Amino acid sequence: MKFLYTLAILLAFACTEAVKKSNEASAEVIGKKDTTRVEKYYHSHVNDSLQSTSLGSVSNGKLKNATLIPFKGENFEYFDASSYMGGRAFTNNKVAEITINTYQALLDQGIDRRFKVMEFSNKEGGKMFPHRTHQNGLSVDYMMPLQKEGVPYYELDEKGASHYLMDFNTEGLYTEDTTVSIDFNMAARHILELDKQAQKNGMCIQKVIFNTDLKDELYATEYGTKLKTSGIYITKNLSKVINDLHDDHYHVDFVNL
Repeated sequence: MKFLYTLAILLAFACTEAVKKSNEASAEVIGKKDTTRVEKYYHSHVNDSLQSTSLGSVSNGKLKNATLIPFKGENFEYFDASSYMGGRAFTNNKVAEITINTYQALLDQGIDRRFKVMEFSNKEGGKMFPHRTHQNGLSVDYMMPLQKEGVPYYELDEKGASHYLMDFNTEGLYTEDTTVSIDFNMAARHILELDKQAQKNGMCIQKVIFNTDLKDELYATEYGTKLKTSGIYITKNLSKVINDLHDDHYHVDFVNL
């Protein structure tokens, strides 16, 4: 099922004209100042003035005046150039602010770590194959932070769309190399900070889709204990298909207060 899901994402990228040129962009060193196709794409779609409007629900909605998330910041980066240039990184301007401000807050707190953010929504919302949600600009996939022997680990962050294929066991260990594991404490801390920044923007976390087989490991950490008593809703029951798809990332839906 994971293979089919990732294949569907890759096919969705291939259906856009922009992605026909993105293979070269993916091969380039992302980050050359004002020279890469990714940066040109961002500057041609950036929306700094209009407030976004999210209509309907995350599973049946639309998005007006979308904001394109920056491809990278000081301590974060979008996970895949093809996805980005395929128009899958648009969001409500408030969600963009929440995402960016959360990473900045963690940096200000002395967290020396690089984060990866995954898919948002289409520019005008609506169905974004193969996701069931992500339709009104209020949904975001955040990549699981990883560690190896207690140290932040980034090598697997560069897998692009195939990241969705990664498998972790019920203890959060990467099945192909069990020395690599999910950093549950950092994931919990990130979720808590997301909700804090959301409330500053008149929003809150409506729901977090987190692999239910990994919740015990999440709650066993310092920040996981705080998350468990925070009132933030973490999914309690998921179908096997959806559960299996959410071991490499967690999905967050935001809502206005």
